[in-house]
Amino acid sequence: MLIKKRVKEKKKEEIIKVALKLFAEKGFYNTTIPDIAEALGMSVGNFYNYFESKEELAKYIMQYSSNILGEEIRKISEMDISTREKILLLVRRFIEIAEEKPELIEYFLRVFLSNREVFKEGCEGFLCVSDVVTELMLFFEDGARKGDLRQQDFFPAFVTVMGPLGGIVFLKGENVLPKRPIEYAEEIGENIWRALKKD
Repeated sequence: MLIKKRVKEKKKEEIIKVALKLFAEKGFYNTTIPDIAEALGMSVGNFYNYFESKEELAKYIMQYSSNILGEEIRKISEMDISTREKILLLVRRFIEIAEEKPELIEYFLRVFLSNREVFKEGCEGFLCVSDVVTELMLFFEDGARKGDLRQQDFFPAFVTVMGPLGGIVFLKGENVLPKRPIEYAEEIGENIWRALKKD
């Protein structure tokens, strides 16, 4: 039973990777379930053994992506380094993931933000990205408890971190950066640290 569950989870991950790529390239509405099934070499009927609909798959992908980023934030939070070093590492790691898995960011920009109607039921607000939100919340609380970060409302702190990260990835996608995004990581990290740190 456990082996069967692992096999199913592995197949789900394959579906996610292929769907991510197709959704990022063609958009949500221009990608069909037969497109995804064909790219995987599986029947449409078999696809429905894993996901009931394209909408369910879209939501699952957001939760899957949030889980990956949330796990990275958690690992960094648990490190025995200063809060400043954690912020610099968080920025570097986010940019590395964006370069290693550009389809995750493309999906977020081209599908999640552009097709909000798809994510209405069960994926409103922060529900689909709860892992990232939770880990950042804990990160800010820990930094404030240690006296490194200012006590502040979560939302301005969230925007202070995610705004520059989303911005640099967007600029890369627009091909306007004269250098690779990773070459800006330290400066972005320093800017975020200065904006969040306790005076």
